[in-house]
Formats: sequence, structure tokens, C-alpha cells
Amino acid sequence: MPIATGVNKQVGYKQETTWGTLAGAASGKLLRRVTANFNLTKETYESGEIRTDYQIADMRHGVRSVDGSLSGELSPGSYADFFGAALSRDFATVAPITTLSITIATGVAIGSVSTWNVTRAAGSWLTDGIKIGDVIRFTAGTFQAANTAKNMVVLSVTGTVLNVIPLNGVAMAVEGSAVTGATVAVIGKKTFAPTSGHVDRSYTFEEWYSDVPASEVFTGLKVNTASMALPATGLVTCDFGFTGRDLAQTGATQYFTSPTAQGTSGIFASVSGVMLVNGAPVALLTSLNININRNLQNATVVGSNSIAELFEGRVAVDGDFSAYFENSTFRDLFVNETEVSLIAILSTGSAGNADFMTIVLPRVKVNSNTRDDGEQGITAQHSFMALLNAAGGAGQATERTTISIQDSLA
Repeated sequence: MPIATGVNKQVGYKQETTWGTLAGAASGKLLRRVTANFNLTKETYESGEIRTDYQIADMRHGVRSVDGSLSGELSPGSYADFFGAALSRDFATVAPITTLSITIATGVAIGSVSTWNVTRAAGSWLTDGIKIGDVIRFTAGTFQAANTAKNMVVLSVTGTVLNVIPLNGVAMAVEGSAVTGATVAVIGKKTFAPTSGHVDRSYTFEEWYSDVPASEVFTGLKVNTASMALPATGLVTCDFGFTGRDLAQTGATQYFTSPTAQGTSGIFASVSGVMLVNGAPVALLTSLNININRNLQNATVVGSNSIAELFEGRVAVDGDFSAYFENSTFRDLFVNETEVSLIAILSTGSAGNADFMTIVLPRVKVNSNTRDDGEQGITAQHSFMALLNAAGGAGQATERTTISIQDSLA
């Protein structure tokens, strides 16, 4: 009799049309995973009856629900559905800006990092929706080779000038004569925690054990938590926690028919990318963890052994980072309750147009400062809370949000 093995297990999912109702069997997707577990849980009720025989006479099973967890190595495009669901907004494209006349000049250096000013002759970057932390690229126009197929991170925005750095650190070239017919594109798609127009996404998940064979199909799964962990060295990881309604069906055949195969995009390593604090690149961080919590709550009603609804709570974003103790900068953020922006841009490699993912926290408050002690480099640990950036929005240099994410393959 065969025993199920993880290497032969497939985990598929598909967005539901109606919460708790099986999504159609066609067009499912297989997950990339390190581990994924979905399990039916039940409340249990033990009798409190006092008896002369000293025994417990009965207990009952109660309300059914599903707990799910997914751990993966973060890669572009692979988990966009779940990050969008966690923020209650689907990833969407930003319209490219066309027919531009562009010049490029050297900007003011930030420490040892060179910056570049991208200037348009007419119109407004702010009106066209470019935000701090966006990764942009020239997709039309006869630019010099050093400026083509190159991801650029936006450090600041005014009406006509973008101050940028190349994501791969390779210098750009000055374009003294205007490049006409140019197009600037915000690459991939973006999502953020919106202030209105929220969407409510739920999913059907299947665990398919081909070697048994056995299928377990769960419905009504919503993203309750999402987190990202960036170590000093190693791969970037992500974890998602799900809450759902029920184990809808079991069987000996796979429910999802011909699901889309697992993706193959490159996995992020912490050493490839850029970290920005208040718009300035930093090279002292030794770890960064970002957590999103949706605070879902089960609704139970008399006469039903399944939850009746999943109520959504606020989008709470917090985390922590550690950095080598070089000066008082991070300490003073805590001491003086100074708010800053925090941006992490991850890249799959050193190519100018490598796939990437950005996480922008436009308003962060540092809530702790503790240092370790030892023979070698001393590090300081800092927790933080991300807050609504009320100063952002349409026509502004930042989004009106707590967190924004851009994914080149979403």
C-alpha cells in the first residue's frame, strides 16, 4: 500500500466567484511551495456534567473551519494573488507615459551612490502617477545603451524631474540632447492597501496526493496573514496564513483539471536589490521582516456546523529590522519618534532589466532599539509599525496607503 510523499503532492488553487462555493475545476494553478498544509478543524465541546461514576459521559464536535499555511521562497509573480488578497486590491498596471521628450543628467550623490535626473520637457510625472519607490524603464526612444533595458528606482518626484538610481548599480549615461518619442513605463503591476473600493477574494484549494491517490478540496480560504523575511544572506522567504470554511469534498481523482504548472521565475536573494530609508540607500541592514495581518474573524450561527462568514479587519502592517551599530541614526528614530519611509527592492539578478519586486512603506514609526553584545560586529534590532500615509494620493509623490507592492511579473 503506497504512502504519500511530499515530492508527489500537488497543491492547486483557484479564485472563487462566491465565498465558500467550489471554484470551477478548470484553470486552476499549482503553487510553488516549500511547505503547504490545509486542514479541517472542528471545535469540540466536552460535557461538564458532574457524575457519581467520576466519568465524562459525552463530548461533541462543533463548528467546522479550515486552517491553511503556505511557506515559499519569494519569486516574482508567484504569490501576487495572495498579496493582492491580503491588501484587498488586485494588482493592476500603471498606464505607460508616451511621446515624451527626455533628458538625463547627473543628480546629487547620496553618500557614495550616484543618482540621475530624468527630466521631461512637458507634462507632469505627478499627474501621470509616478510614485517614490516605483521601478521604471524606458520602453521607447533612442537612448544610449547604458540607459536602455534598465530598471530605475524612483527616489523623488516633482512635476518634471525624477531622481533615480539604476537598480543594478551600473551607471547611466547623460542624455544632453532630448530623446524624443520616449516612453516611460512602471514595470509589471502594482497593488496597495486602498482607502476605498476594497475587493474581497477567496479561494478553493486542493491537496492532491497522486501516489495514494487522494484529493482533499477546501473552500472559502482567505488570506489572513502574509509575511516576508529578508536575511543578510540567503533566499528571501514568504509565509501566508489562510482561514477558510470547510473541507468540501474528497476523492481518488484530482479535482483541478490540467492546472497551470508551477512557475519558474528566479528566486530572490537578499544580496540582490536596494534598501532605502527616507529615500537614501543603506548598506548596514542585516535583516528585514515585514508582516501583514488582516485580523479575520469567524462568524458562527445557531443551526450550522460551518462558519457563516469571515469578517475582515484592518490591514495591520508591522515588522522589524536589524542593522550594524555604526551611528545613532536608527536609535534616534526611536528616541525622537521620527517617522520615515522604508523601501525594499528585490531583484532576481544583476541584469539591467532583471525581474524584481518592491515593497514600499511610506510612513513608518520605529518602536524599539535594542543592541546585542559580542566579540564581533554589534547589531541593533528595531521593531516598527507602518501607518496610513495620509499625505499621499493622486497627484502626490507617494500613495495614500500603508503599504504598496510592485511585481514585475504580476
